[in-house]
Amino acid sequence: MTDRSGLADQESDMQRIQYHRYGGPEVMRLEAYDLPAPGKGELLVRVKAASINPLDWKLRQGFMKFMMGRRFPRAMGMDFSGVVEAVGRGVTGFARGDEVLGQVSMMKPGAFAETALTTANLLVGKPAGLSFTAAATLPTVGVTAWRALIEGGKLKTGQSVFINGASGGVGQAAIAIARTYGAAITGRVGPASVADFADSGLARVLDYTQPLPDELKGAFDVVFDCHGSLTPAEEDFLTKRSGVAVDIDPTAGNLIRSLISRRHSFVRGVLNPAILQKIVDLAVAGQFTLPISRTAPLSEAIALIGALEAGNRLAGKSVIVME
Repeated sequence: MTDRSGLADQESDMQRIQYHRYGGPEVMRLEAYDLPAPGKGELLVRVKAASINPLDWKLRQGFMKFMMGRRFPRAMGMDFSGVVEAVGRGVTGFARGDEVLGQVSMMKPGAFAETALTTANLLVGKPAGLSFTAAATLPTVGVTAWRALIEGGKLKTGQSVFINGASGGVGQAAIAIARTYGAAITGRVGPASVADFADSGLARVLDYTQPLPDELKGAFDVVFDCHGSLTPAEEDFLTKRSGVAVDIDPTAGNLIRSLISRRHSFVRGVLNPAILQKIVDLAVAGQFTLPISRTAPLSEAIALIGALEAGNRLAGKSVIVME
């Protein structure tokens, strides 16, 4: 058994990004922290890479404070890859030294750190052929896109798919998944990304600052709004009568429409290890590759998070790589 007090001493010089009150980028700090030994069902993981998602800064801004409460300091980061250092009671399927990828709980973030505590149901094994950096990009965007297209949109082989926000992480993941189904994909991106997607192999690339073309009325089996900027009228305009518009932005309107209309679906990107394993298998097979736009060591990660939060984003994922 791991000595709990010894482990706490061992981790006392570890650093992570955390904050002492909800707020903007200015509240982030890179500070030393202590972690307890893993409890029942928990694992301690040495983090090798952690990818950044908009939810990370939304949580720090207080998006879920009514559930998360006001106990501080709070750490940041959910998606990561790393190596298991210790396992708690009742953990099966993982052992010290295993390479893994997955998440820490949304209620207890902490992946932007040298070590993190998580649970076995939020992890899968990392194949040797998948780098730690690439592995860290997969959990949130991969599972969200899969749930949206396959569970929410009921995507079938050869159907037509419209992806709004195709240049972001979830959008890129949705493109990869839709391609494995042989879908005809239309992507809608910002004006700065139109040229980048010209040779992407999509059926059509649209600039979201321009009106939707009239000929796209009722053209798509699945309309997936990754960006949250499509209006209900635009979703209805694009979707076939037999199709489905899928949203992931948890607004009251999206929730209500999903309850009263078969043509609208709302999905949450809650991690399921079976789905994550499908994404990992596709990645290993070369069918799911997410571009990585920027990497930074933990010592420079606060500046990177702040830039992303301010809207300075490039196509693909940004990843914190541990030194």
